[in-house]
Amino acid sequence: MPPTAAAAPAVRVRGLEKSYKELEVLRGVDFDVDRGSIFALLGPNGAGKTTVVNILSTLLAADAGAAAVNGFDVASDPDRVRESISLTGQFAAVDEVLTGRENLVLVARLRHQPDPGGLADGLLARFSLTDAGSRRVATYSGGMRRRLDIAMSLIGQPSVIFLDEPTTGLDPQARLEVWAAVRDLVHNGTTVLLTTQTLDEAEHLADRIAILKDGRILVNGTLDELKRLLPPAKVEYVEKQPTLEDVFLALVGTEDLSKTKDLP
Repeated sequence: MPPTAAAAPAVRVRGLEKSYKELEVLRGVDFDVDRGSIFALLGPNGAGKTTVVNILSTLLAADAGAAAVNGFDVASDPDRVRESISLTGQFAAVDEVLTGRENLVLVARLRHQPDPGGLADGLLARFSLTDAGSRRVATYSGGMRRRLDIAMSLIGQPSVIFLDEPTTGLDPQARLEVWAAVRDLVHNGTTVLLTTQTLDEAEHLADRIAILKDGRILVNGTLDELKRLLPPAKVEYVEKQPTLEDVFLALVGTEDLSKTKDLP
């Protein structure tokens, strides 16, 4: 890390532009991500969220603008950027034939980590997967696979993790499991850039939220700052009714979803 990087944001983006022929995907994107925080890039499909992540992770070159991760420029110093980051895409990149522990050991060996077995056991414990560590991943639930995927992304101790729509396709209970895992990352000092199109995900997790639409950042601030953009509604007292998610979790809890039954 450069000497001045510790005082700089973990991620800095200025004037980022990207087009595919006539289609402008990014039109001058600017934002910073503070160290040890969760930054949510919120937007609908096609807003440009994944393109931003691909540029920051050096998988794609920008047409214009600049970006730095952990103090390293993504265009001029991509190798140092890759040493600083980990990327978890929209679908869990785990080997279903292997056990959870074998997946972790394999990645640890590929990254030339000392004591791959001990590292795997520690990550299984950290993500509440110890009991499932000897089972093939094909038997895991969606939430368990995603937690294993995030655990794998921590091997090598990256300082910045990009999570691209990490709860896509998960049920409410599995989403809560992933949210807890993401909070644990930040508690241990990791910086997280999260892309999502889910409002409650950004609301529950993010320290700051930027809303991206048609390749431009519309707003960027804390949840309270964003809420103050709209005037408060004047309404009479209304009893708060439970949401469908409240009902689902109250009925199911942590039990196997196969045990649910239809209501009369």
